[in-house]
Amino acid sequence: MNLQSQFHLQIQAFPQPPLRRRAFLFSSQRRPPRRPAAARASFGLRIYCSLSRSSGGGGVSEELSEAQEQEKRRAYPFPEIEPRWQRYWDENRTFRTPDDVDTSKPKFYVLDMFPYPSGAGLHVGHPLGYTATDILARFKRMKGFNVLHPMGWDAFGLPAEQYAIETGTHPKITTLRNIDRFRSQLKSLGFSYDWDRELSTTEPEYYKWTQWIFLQLLKRGLAYQAEVPVNWCPALGTVLANEEVVDGVSERGGHPVIRKPMRQWMLRITAYADRLLDDLDDLDWPESIKEMQRNWIGRSEGAEVDFCVLDTDGQERDIKITVYTTRPDTIFGATYLVLAPEHLLLSSIVSKDQSKHVAEYREIASRKSDLERTELQKEKTGVFSGGYARNPANGEAIPIWVADYVLGSYGTGAIMAVPAHDMRDHEFALRYDIPIRWVVTPDGVSSGDSERPYSSEGISVNSSNPRSGLDINGLPSKEAACKVIEWVEKTGNGNKKVNYKLRDWLFARQRYWGEPIPVVFFKDTSEGVPLSESELPLTLPELDDFTPTGTGEPPLSKAVSWVFETRDPLSGKPVRRETNTMPQWAGSCWYYLRFMDPKNSEALVDKKKEMYWSPVDVYVGGAEHAVLHLLYSRFWHKVLYDIGVVSTKEPFKCVINQGIILGEVQYMACRDSDGNFVSADSVNAFGEHLERIPEEKVMKSGDSFVLKDNPNIRLIARAHKMSKSRGNVVNPDDVVFEYGADSLRLYEMFMGPLRDSKAWNTGGIEGVYRFLGRVWRLVVGSPLPDGTYIDGTLAIDDKPSLEQLCCLHKCIEKVTEEIEGTRFNTGISAMMEFVNAAYKWDKLPRSAIEPFVLLLSPYAPHLAEELWFRLGHSNSLAYEPFPQADPAYLKESTVVLPVQINGKTRGTIQVEEACTEEDAFKLASVDQKLSKYLDGRTVRKRIYVPRKILNVILEPQNSKVGIR
Repeated sequence: MNLQSQFHLQIQAFPQPPLRRRAFLFSSQRRPPRRPAAARASFGLRIYCSLSRSSGGGGVSEELSEAQEQEKRRAYPFPEIEPRWQRYWDENRTFRTPDDVDTSKPKFYVLDMFPYPSGAGLHVGHPLGYTATDILARFKRMKGFNVLHPMGWDAFGLPAEQYAIETGTHPKITTLRNIDRFRSQLKSLGFSYDWDRELSTTEPEYYKWTQWIFLQLLKRGLAYQAEVPVNWCPALGTVLANEEVVDGVSERGGHPVIRKPMRQWMLRITAYADRLLDDLDDLDWPESIKEMQRNWIGRSEGAEVDFCVLDTDGQERDIKITVYTTRPDTIFGATYLVLAPEHLLLSSIVSKDQSKHVAEYREIASRKSDLERTELQKEKTGVFSGGYARNPANGEAIPIWVADYVLGSYGTGAIMAVPAHDMRDHEFALRYDIPIRWVVTPDGVSSGDSERPYSSEGISVNSSNPRSGLDINGLPSKEAACKVIEWVEKTGNGNKKVNYKLRDWLFARQRYWGEPIPVVFFKDTSEGVPLSESELPLTLPELDDFTPTGTGEPPLSKAVSWVFETRDPLSGKPVRRETNTMPQWAGSCWYYLRFMDPKNSEALVDKKKEMYWSPVDVYVGGAEHAVLHLLYSRFWHKVLYDIGVVSTKEPFKCVINQGIILGEVQYMACRDSDGNFVSADSVNAFGEHLERIPEEKVMKSGDSFVLKDNPNIRLIARAHKMSKSRGNVVNPDDVVFEYGADSLRLYEMFMGPLRDSKAWNTGGIEGVYRFLGRVWRLVVGSPLPDGTYIDGTLAIDDKPSLEQLCCLHKCIEKVTEEIEGTRFNTGISAMMEFVNAAYKWDKLPRSAIEPFVLLLSPYAPHLAEELWFRLGHSNSLAYEPFPQADPAYLKESTVVLPVQINGKTRGTIQVEEACTEEDAFKLASVDQKLSKYLDGRTVRKRIYVPRKILNVILEPQNSKVGIR
C-alpha cells in the first residue's frame, strides 16, 4: 500500500480535531504524505462541525460555507502544513546530533542563553534570538557541518520558590509544568533543537556535576566561608536577594530590610581577575559587553596610604586608617577622610559626643543596598565621627566623616576625600562646609574656582611641603603619582597597590529550591568537611513546608533527618549537613559543556567530545546577562581549564546580543486642565494629562504623527518594553494561530538588524504572511474552486533561461552572505525580489525553483519542507546541500551604453554585453529621449565600440534659401 493510500485510510479512521489544535496522524513511513484531495475538501466542514458540536451550535450548512470561504481566503494552508512537519521532525528525530559524530567534518556549536521556564510562557520577544540561532543551525547543517543546537532549562531559583510559597504548590510541580509549556511553544515554532540532549538544572543527574565542580573549587581554596553583610528582613524572617529589595524594603510586603553580617559561602573569583580581564581582548564579542566586564572587574593602579588617627590633644595614636586611591597625585588636596558605616575601626574612632549620631546613621545605612548607596544622582549624606587624622603629605589634621557613598566591600572601606577633584567628594564638601583645595589644573595655574571639580589629569599645584620632603609642584599627574608612591613607600606611609572593583562571589542562598551544597560539619567542632565524590549527587530532600523559617536558618533546616541523621564515612562521627543552597547562577555556569555529553554518568564531559565541540561558536542572548552570567561562566571555565577538564581558555567564541522587541507603538495626546487637546510640541503640554489615541484616529504628517480630525495636534508616539502592567504583551501562540509559525519567524527577522531593538507591528506580519502566500501560489498555484490545491507543483523540467539563472544566483549570493553575517533581514529582501521576478516568468523551471526553496528553508522551514516534498523528494531537505552561487551568473549581463548624436552625448541605453551595433542602434531609435534626434534624419555613419559607446553621425539638414 502506498503512502497516499495509507494516509487516506487514517483520515477516514480518525476524526480530525479543530483547526490548529489537532495532532496530525502519519504513517510509519519516513515521509509524511500529503492529505488526499477528498479529505482536504472536507477540511473546513470537519473543523466547523467539531466546534459546533462542542458549543451546541446549529445551522451547519450556513456556517459551513463561512468556514469554506475562510479557507479560500487563507494565503496558504499553514494550519495543515506546520503541525504535520513538526510531528515528522519529532518522530524521525531529524535534528538529532549523534553521540559519535564524524570528527573529520567541521563543527558548529550554536547556543541560546539558558531560558528560565516561567509560568507566563513566551512572548514574541523571546523567539527573536531563538529564530536567529535556528537559521544559523539549519544553514550550517546544509553546508555540511556537524551542528550542535541543544535546548534545556535553568529551572532552580527564586521565582519558582516564590510562586510555590504563595500558592502552596511544590516548586518541582510548577517547574515541570512550566517546562512542558515552554517546550510545547518552542516546538510549535519549528526550532531544530536536538531534544535528545534536553536537560534541566533540577535533575540530580545534572546537579551531581554542579556539586562536583563546587568540590573542585573547595579543594583549591576557591570556595570558603566568611561573615558578609546580607539583606535581612526581620518581618519575613529571611535573607533576600538584591532584586527582592526596593528602596530599603522588601518587594513582597514592603517590610524594612537591614544589612547584617551572616556566615556565607564565597567563591574566590578575584583570584582570576587579571585573566578574566586580559582574555577579553581575544573574544569576538560586542565591544560594549567587553567594556561592561572590564568596568565590573574594575582593575585600577594606585596606592594605599596610611593616615594616623589623632587623639584629642592632636597626638598620633597607634591606629592607622588605610585608604586606597587611584590619584595619589592629589594627596595634598585631601581635606577629610570618609569611612564606610560598616568600617571595622569606626567604633574605636568615634568620639563620645558623636557616638549616638553615628549609631543612628549606621542603622539607616544598613537598610540600603549597595546600589542605592553608590547611586550618583542621590543626595550625599554623612555624619562627623568626632575624630581626626593627619595627612602625611602636609601634616594637617583633617576630619574623619562617615558616609554611605563609601562601601566597606570596596578597597579598604575608607577614602581620602579630595573635593576639588572628585564630584561626589565635592558635593559632600559643599553640603557640610568642608574646605576645598585645588591641587591639579589643566595648565599649571592655580585656581580658586570651587564651583566645579576638575577630575581630569593636569599639572600639580599647591603640592609641596618642606617638612614631609614631598614636592610635586609643576609635575604632570602621572609623573606626580609615581613620585608620591615612591615617597609613601620610602617613608613607610603606604605602598603601590593594584585594586579591583570585583568582589568575591557570594555563593549561598537561604532558600529551598536550589542545589544542596555537598559539605557536612562535625557537631562537636563545627569543622566543615566536603562529601566524597562517590556520594554525589546529594539530592534535595522532599519538603512539604518550604517557607522561610523566620530565624535566618534556611528552609532545609526543617528536614531534620536529612540534616542531622548522618555520619562522616571516614571517622564515623555524627555530622550535620549544610542547609544553604547554591544560587541560580550555579547551574547556568557550565550547562554548555553538559550539552556536549548529556548522558555521561562517569564524567562531567568526555574529553574527546569536549575537544571537538569547544568552544561554543555562537552564543545568543540578552544584554542583561552581559556581566554576571558571562563572567561567572568564564570564571568556572578557567578553573576547569586549570584542572584539565576543558581544552579552551574561554567558553564562548562569539557572543551576540539580540535587541529587544518592544510593544506596538502607542499614540498619546495631551489634554490641558480644561480637557482640550494640546499639541505635544507645545510648552503647555509638559506635565499635562495623557490620553491614548486609537491607531485609526492617527495619521502621519512629515516626521510626526497627528490627529486625523485635527492635524494641528501633534501626538507622542512611543513603543515600550513588553510588560503585563502596560498590557502590550503579544503572545506568540496567538500569532502562530493567526498567521503560522513561519510568518512569525520571518517577520521577527525582517523587522530589522538582529542586534537592534524594534517595535512590534501586527501590520508588518501581515506583509510577510502575504509573501509566504505568494511563494506558495508561485510553486503550487492558486486554490481550486473548492479551496483545495493541486497535488504537485507548477514546476516543469525545462532548462532555465540565462535571465532566470542570473536572478537565482544573485539571490543565492545575497542570502548566503547575509546569513553568514547574521544580517537576516536583508536576506529576506533578496528572496522577495526573486519571487517578484519569478512571477513574471512564462515558465517555472524546477532547476531554478528548487534551489530557492532550499534558500527559504532556514527561515520558513515548514513551508519549504512541504514544497520540497511536493517537488518530488522523499527525504527532508534539512541535510540537502545549501545552494552555491556560480560566479558565471553573477556578472552583470547588461551594460549602460552612452549614445552620442554628432559627437554630443544625448542619453544612454541599457544593452546586453554581446549586443551588436545594429541592435544598439535599434534600441536607441525607439528610446523616448533619443528618438527625437533621429526621427526623419539620414544617418551618414555609425561609430560603435562594444560596451563603451555608440556615436551616430547624421547628414546635415538642407537649409531653404529665399528668392527676392
